[in-house]
Order: sequence, then structure tokens, then C-alpha cells
Amino acid sequence: MPPLRPLCLALLTATALSAADKPLTKLTVQLDWVAEPEHGGFYQAEARGFFRAEGLDVTLIQGGPGAHVMPSVATGKADIGQADSTNTLLQQAEGLPVVQFAAVFQDDPSGILVNADSSVRTFADLKGKPIIARPEWAFLKFLEKKYALKFTIIPQNFSVAAFLGNKEALQQGYFIAEPYHITKAGGKEPRFLSTWDAGFRAYAVLVTGRKFARDHPRELEAFLRAYIRGWRDYLEGDPTAAHAAMKQANPTNTDEFMLYSRKMILAEKLVTGRDAGGGPQAIGRLDPARYVTQIAQLEELGILPKGKITAAKALTTEFLPK
Repeated sequence: MPPLRPLCLALLTATALSAADKPLTKLTVQLDWVAEPEHGGFYQAEARGFFRAEGLDVTLIQGGPGAHVMPSVATGKADIGQADSTNTLLQQAEGLPVVQFAAVFQDDPSGILVNADSSVRTFADLKGKPIIARPEWAFLKFLEKKYALKFTIIPQNFSVAAFLGNKEALQQGYFIAEPYHITKAGGKEPRFLSTWDAGFRAYAVLVTGRKFARDHPRELEAFLRAYIRGWRDYLEGDPTAAHAAMKQANPTNTDEFMLYSRKMILAEKLVTGRDAGGGPQAIGRLDPARYVTQIAQLEELGILPKGKITAAKALTTEFLPK
């Protein structure tokens, strides 16, 4: 092969330099909670340079009890937000101009924590019991209808204190977080009644504004390539990079908690899915058929007005890798 001529070499060098010098596209992501392993894929992608490799400069904004994810996304304050599919459907039905475009978890890890010594073993055993939970939690109405139950709701304050020392205590919690905090506070590891075991299959999702989706399809595609790569690397590889970044963002994190939470994510296949076809290839995927089911459930409960939202309007899969 003859050597490159000086002009060709100069052109190649100029092309490489222009690509390297191309400014990164800025994206802002509003998370639903403070930085914890439920955001492992985001922080791994950021720490390992996967977003930058796709030409993106991504800013991750922590959430918390007062996080206003939907208003931030709808008004353009954030380009992408993390939410759950149930509340997103309700707000979409009210006209909020957002669209669901990828999964964080294939099943929302919310459920009911049951004290290890409690007499409650099944959903039917919840009849007449007090439950510490968010009064607006749709899963409670679903349980009441499906199992013909009535129970008392005690508003939640995001503490496990009331759960400790009361063997009959029942509390809404996150499968990958509260059990750890309960045992660290001296309690026995609780049992868990999951939403998915009851047939209430909500996603934890990524949302974006409809206008942003129309105007920035390439950026969303690039984001999802890096994001999915981040989750896979976090779950299959060394999570140290993400854990260091999350500890810096949220100093209350400990190595022990983050390893525990990651283990629970893996144990229940929350990111990769428990259904047929689950696995690494399912990371980020959304199934329109599951939305049809969830919309029908919410309509039957009277939470969602009939005909106000459809699966076709609620989500898009166009930005996911083909």
C-alpha cells in the first residue's frame, strides 16, 4: 500500500480534530430521589464516560421527597425525568405534555413491608389492618378491589421508625432500600408483598417533553445507548465508578448500603425483567401491551377517566436501540 500523500493525511487529521473538538450536547436529567443504586445505570454511564462517548454532556439532578419531576420536564427545566408509569399516566390524562420513552425498572420496586414476626402472609391477610403509606398510592385501591379488602391508611413520612418494635406494622417501602435501613436500625429483615406478585405491573420510567422528543430525536437515541450501556456495565461489571459518584453526590450513601441495594436489584431482575424475553437485551424496553393492561386497571378503579389516555399516546419506543 503506498504511503498517504500529505494532502490526504492533512484532511484525515483535520477531520479527526474537528470531531474531537465538536461541542458536547448538554442534557439535564431530573431524578426522582437522592442518588442511590436505583440510579446506578445513570451514574455508571456518567462516571465511565459513556455519555461523553455519545457526544453528550449530561447533568444528573438529585430528587427527594419534594422532587417536582413532571413540572420540571413539562416546562423544559429538565430534558429528561425519572418517574413511575402509574402517576405519569394520570398526569398525561390531565394533559401534561410528556411522553414515556424508556424503562428504568421493569417493575416498580414499591410494595408493602411486612414485619418478620407479623401474622400477615398474603395480600388477603391485609384485611382490616393499618398500613403506613401514601394515601394516593394507586396500588392500595387495586388491592382493595382485587381482594375485597378494607384497611386504614396512616400517612407516610419516609421514616421506618413506626415500623420498628411493632410486629404487626405494615408500611409502603422500596424493595431495594427500606429493608436495609430496618435491619441497620436493629429490626429483623422484613418480608415484602410486591406489586408484581399482585399483578400490578407498573414500570419505573424515563419521561421527556413531547416538544423535546420532536425536536431532539438523535439526542434521545444517543442518551439511551449510553444509558443502557451504563446499566449493563453497572450490573455485570464493577460498580465502583457509579458508587463513588453516588457517594460524592449523596454522602449519606455507604458502601454496604449500595452493595446491598445493587444485590436486591439483581435478585429481582428489576432492570432486566422477569418475563420471558428478559435479560440484558430488555434493559430500557417498554411493552405497549403492559400499558394497555395498566390503563384498563386504572380505569376500572375509577382513578383514570375512561378513554383519556391510550398506550399509543402514553409511550414511544422509537428512541430505543433497534
